[in-house]
Amino acid sequence: MSSNEPTGSERAVSRGTKFRTAADIAASGSTPYDDSTPLARAAEHVVLARHGHLVKNAPPRPDKTRVMVVANQKGGVGKTTSTVNLAAALSQLGQRVLVIDLDPQGNASTALNVDHRRGTPSTYDLLVDGAALTDVITDCPELPNLKVVPATIDLAGAEIELVSVVARESRLHKAIQAHPLVGTAADVGPERFDFVFVDCPPSLGLLTLNALVAGEEMMIPIQAEYYALEGLGQLLETVEMVRAHLNQRLSVSTILLTMYDARTRLAANVASEVRDHFGDTVLKTMVPRSVRVSEAPSYSQTVMTYDPASPGALSYLEAAREIATKGAPTS
Repeated sequence: MSSNEPTGSERAVSRGTKFRTAADIAASGSTPYDDSTPLARAAEHVVLARHGHLVKNAPPRPDKTRVMVVANQKGGVGKTTSTVNLAAALSQLGQRVLVIDLDPQGNASTALNVDHRRGTPSTYDLLVDGAALTDVITDCPELPNLKVVPATIDLAGAEIELVSVVARESRLHKAIQAHPLVGTAADVGPERFDFVFVDCPPSLGLLTLNALVAGEEMMIPIQAEYYALEGLGQLLETVEMVRAHLNQRLSVSTILLTMYDARTRLAANVASEVRDHFGDTVLKTMVPRSVRVSEAPSYSQTVMTYDPASPGALSYLEAAREIATKGAPTS
């Protein structure tokens, strides 16, 4: 090659491109990798999750325990799935998380691989018998930063048994606030819970009311279909009633779009409508339809440990990072 002939980099510049050759990168001494990109974070998450390690460059822990209620009276919108996977993702991000299963079906307990047979210390004992929260908490075997209060089938009759109880709607709130690891960083220290997730049944009964009185934040999972929007107005009316009469601290802080199918115009229209109405409350991350997310509970796992490389797991990881970074809303 003649010494006057342009190099590969010079030819790229002359063509108006901005690509660097391997020689350019070697000469500059810089790395071609950028660990701040979503793809790089995803790759890091997969490697660390498969070896049981926490994700690096995790978001900071909140100054106080954030009690987040996950509710939607419509079934099949991904409420329990979002609860367990966000909790698992936050624990992988270094947060200390407690999940309270308030659904008599016990699906969250199944996904987190904790025993919830009849007779197991559970949310029934917490609400009906007045047991202390410390006495009904169990460890999640897959994730060391995650604790669980399971739900048994006994919880199905709790609403009837609580009818005659004084202050029946605030029993969960009192139990959570009495726990020694719930509170501010100054009062409790580094051992505190960062997040308490309450998984509600698909109804607006007394169990869900207990959760709404106990929480400061509310997350609403919404399936990217028009049916999922129909009952949203009723749910928000219930939230306003609770705010007016029982819990002024409650606010809808997070809306998560689930089962998003990017191939359909319907999903895009629903997402656009939700974002137009709720603005920044809606997470930027949307959870796609994923077979792996649905398969994971059959193996008593969340998708975060079952298949950390799947699109569903990576979406929940990014959603959890958004929640942790966004922080609690100011009232």
